Amino acid sequence: MINSQDLRKIVLKQKEDIEKLDGTIKRDILAEILNWFNDNRVIILTGIRRCGKSTVLRQIMKNKENFCYVNFEDERFLDFKSQDFESLNEILIEIYNNPKIYFFDEIQNIEKFETFVRRLQDEGKKIIITGSNASLLSKEFGTRLTGRSKLFEIFPFSFLEYLRLKNIDIEKDWSYKTQKRVEIKKAFNEYLVLGGFPEYLKTQDKDYIKNIYENILYKDVIARYSIKKQKIMKELVSILVTNISSTFTYNAIKNNLGLSNSITVKEYISYMINSYFFFELSKFDFSLRKSLNAPKKIYLIDTAFNQIGFNFSPNTGKNLENIVFIELKRRKNEVYYFSEKNECDFVIKDDAKIIQAVQVCYNLTKENKDREVNGLLGALNKFKLKQGYIITFDQEEEFEQEGKKIKVIPIWKWLLEK
Repeated sequence: MINSQDLRKIVLKQKEDIEKLDGTIKRDILAEILNWFNDNRVIILTGIRRCGKSTVLRQIMKNKENFCYVNFEDERFLDFKSQDFESLNEILIEIYNNPKIYFFDEIQNIEKFETFVRRLQDEGKKIIITGSNASLLSKEFGTRLTGRSKLFEIFPFSFLEYLRLKNIDIEKDWSYKTQKRVEIKKAFNEYLVLGGFPEYLKTQDKDYIKNIYENILYKDVIARYSIKKQKIMKELVSILVTNISSTFTYNAIKNNLGLSNSITVKEYISYMINSYFFFELSKFDFSLRKSLNAPKKIYLIDTAFNQIGFNFSPNTGKNLENIVFIELKRRKNEVYYFSEKNECDFVIKDDAKIIQAVQVCYNLTKENKDREVNGLLGALNKFKLKQGYIITFDQEEEFEQEGKKIKVIPIWKWLLEK
């Protein structure tokens, strides 16, 4: 329990702090969220720690009036219990003069928060909440708020948002202007290494990224799921990071870690996925059973985590593929990899149909061109597609092979296409 006087002080201080904050980089997803604002469902903003969810909240606030705000990640809320919600609501009504919109940052930290949120919604209030655990949010809202919420995934900065941070304008016909192309390519070289965590981009302090990783590992995973085999958990993360974009099986990792059960591996990976550290990619197959049983591929939420050292040498080709995958997820695509005789990195599914195939290669050379093109052609032929993409670091061309158009495009250009 927390007494009302302390609660009032916290709310007043947070109100004062939120009014001071300004000068943030406009997020691309903001317009879409605002378009859904008149919908009566709870808006959920979810994503990895420090990706900018709170900033998106503040940007929404700038477009709204008559709202209140509470950040439950504040350490002063450690003694806050579910029975304190009524006192909190009375204080919010008093301080914010009967608000119609409620902004709650990291409310998932409080038990039974969903009961309070539903009551506010039943009273006609608009609620926007953030959270950094996909499973926890879906579990709680699945029981109390089925069909009553609209979820938006927030990612670290896209390349376009990174350019915005660097004050680099994307003018009309920019790709035809030599100086602008050089400027954008230079910026992409930085983005490839630094990634998109907003605060890290300002300071480039590797300890900041290390702190994010350790908070995810120890607070969001080890503490939340009461994991006793901490050494195994850390070794698992290291194995996965060193094998970004490669296929793996739970059984193979089980053997590497000396475990007796591959279910433990699957569970541990799911915990990291729920915290948005990793994404798992499945193989596409018309048979769901075969798809589920096939090897998976693993990707990082952001290439910045390569900065903190997992005892491996960064692979630019793998980082390139990782960035493409995250951008496909950011664009809300349903993504798989495809493999028969050859492998295609990504195929995109819409309803029951594959609509696009994408191959990623750092550089097309005489030695690898047949392999990369054949992997793409395998997918194009399988799904009866007329054209496909090969995304490279800096090559650009178009050619036809086996009656299919193949567009080779630099990643820095592809990332800026609509």
